[in-house]
Amino acid sequence: MKKFITLFILFTAFVLKAQTENDPITIATSVQKISDTEYDIIFNAKLYKGWYLYSQYNPDGASLPLEITIPDGETGYKLIGKADEKDTFKKYSDVWEVEEVVFKEKAKITQRIQLTNKKITQVKLNFFGQVCETACINIDENFTVSLTNNQIKISNTVDERSAVLTKQLKLDLKSTELLINTSDAESESSNGLFSIFFLGFAGGLLALLTPCVFPMIPLTVSFFTKQSENKKKGVFNAILYGFFIILIYILLSLPFHFLDNLDPEILNTISTNVWLNIFFFVVLVFFAFSFFGFYEITLPSSWGNKMDSASSVGGIIGIFFMALTLAIVSFSCTGPILGSLLAGSLTSDGGATQLTAGMSGFGLALALPFALFALFPNWLNSLPKSGGWLNTTKVVLGFLELALAFKFLSNADLVAHWDILKREIFIGIWVIIFIGLALYLFAKIKFPHDSPIKKLSFSRISFGVLVISFIIYITPGVLKNPTWNLSLLSGFPPPQFYSIYEQESDCPLGLDCYKDFDEGLAKATEVNKPILLDFTGWACVNCRKMEENVWSEPDIYQTLKEDYILISLYVDDNEKALPEAQQFDFLKPNGKIKKIKTVGDKWSTFQVINFKNASQPYYILLSPDLEILNSAQQYTDRDTYYSWLKEGVENFNKE
Repeated sequence: MKKFITLFILFTAFVLKAQTENDPITIATSVQKISDTEYDIIFNAKLYKGWYLYSQYNPDGASLPLEITIPDGETGYKLIGKADEKDTFKKYSDVWEVEEVVFKEKAKITQRIQLTNKKITQVKLNFFGQVCETACINIDENFTVSLTNNQIKISNTVDERSAVLTKQLKLDLKSTELLINTSDAESESSNGLFSIFFLGFAGGLLALLTPCVFPMIPLTVSFFTKQSENKKKGVFNAILYGFFIILIYILLSLPFHFLDNLDPEILNTISTNVWLNIFFFVVLVFFAFSFFGFYEITLPSSWGNKMDSASSVGGIIGIFFMALTLAIVSFSCTGPILGSLLAGSLTSDGGATQLTAGMSGFGLALALPFALFALFPNWLNSLPKSGGWLNTTKVVLGFLELALAFKFLSNADLVAHWDILKREIFIGIWVIIFIGLALYLFAKIKFPHDSPIKKLSFSRISFGVLVISFIIYITPGVLKNPTWNLSLLSGFPPPQFYSIYEQESDCPLGLDCYKDFDEGLAKATEVNKPILLDFTGWACVNCRKMEENVWSEPDIYQTLKEDYILISLYVDDNEKALPEAQQFDFLKPNGKIKKIKTVGDKWSTFQVINFKNASQPYYILLSPDLEILNSAQQYTDRDTYYSWLKEGVENFNKE
């Protein structure tokens, strides 16, 4: 775990000071002639107090070892063995859990070379290493040493290349008035939390209707009402039991707040990771088949036995362990639903906060029956009896889990640009899944734990008809020119331009767009049009909703096509590497480091540097000379977005 954390906290605020005032290391080079063909190149380093330079003899699995090499393209000389080191020390690393060899305060490193061309008058050596305190800086610098005199080169190891490239990402904006209306932003945030809370609550209600949970409601309520000293005490204990159920599910979300605090971008970053999305796909498919009844997913029985024993203690502690016992023994039914909730929360901007909201809703839905039936015990008589309908509920949930699983596989396919799960293929798979659900509801197929069905119930027929209606609705999506754009599913299938059929453009709705800022800016300057800067993502659900439900409106589409130069920057395009010359380490204001290696790294950092925002979709209107035309916009309704676009055009024409 320490190694994992270290990867995300490589730099601290001290590095900022080191870059401007006290460089952690300076290196002077000198040369000593040994013979007509052999020379010693000497590196004398001074280290700022508290900093360490790691030796070339550092063990595997520790900090980066020092290395001296001949740069590519240099000829006429060669290295003789490894460099000689003086003034080294050994220290134990708590992070890597090994003993490391380091220099502190000063270092003398001597590398012997041999000339293969006696006409050589100077040599160039690359010095690569790592210096660390509470932060780390990589040294990767070429030193040119004259063999004819003892010239000394002093080198500050601040990564000037990084500073230059970072500056290239910084726009010379003519205005910084880019705040979104505070009340609107707060409203969007609260709406998002309420939505995920409601989804969690709905998931909890579904979990209640499973064989693992439903039969426990009357048993548990009867226990509290009959075993307590009086009715009032029994009601209090049942309500307390429900409170502990909610608390337990909230506690399950707390570790993700630790990750969120470690780096606010980390949950969004890992949620767009190709392999994490594949992992979610596999897990949800695994859960789906458990709901079908082919096997059961359970926690170790010893856990439930221990919690059950602890519950016999009595009092508040005993009630808490009873609630924990319920969470453990019902895991085979609640686990798949919680897994879906976890996956869905990690792919949203809210991250850990939304996960807590969802877990709260889930726990509340599970807890409510125990409290309500304790208050009104006569209601127990109205509960339906356990039976085959509970297993039917599980199987239906299995089909829904299976459909959801392909959303995560689609995310991986989009981000990795595999071009496998195109929009029509994705919709076709959903058609097959829901045909299977319809066949099951009409008793044409059965699963292992299904009871014999003599007559279809009204509710089963009604739900089957609803599923068939949904199949009819989505089926046109597999055609080249569908009769409608499946607005109810916006954000779930891949974008419309990600198609098996030939498309005029790989941009939303066939619009002309640029996926590189500099190229788009050049075009805007050429034609003198304002820029719509669209920070988006391949796995961004709200981005697809905006494109398919808002941008598709005729007046908005026309405005985008005729009045703006569209620049769409995909911040999660993390499988497309930047050219090596454009890769660098970006030092964040909080002292942490972000490696800029991919297109997604570049544009996500570009957004943060210039607009102090990391959410998507995020829209900026700019003139070609980088003047901000109005406030930024995010996920919103059709009328608000259209007015915002028209205001941007009007402000541009006033210039």
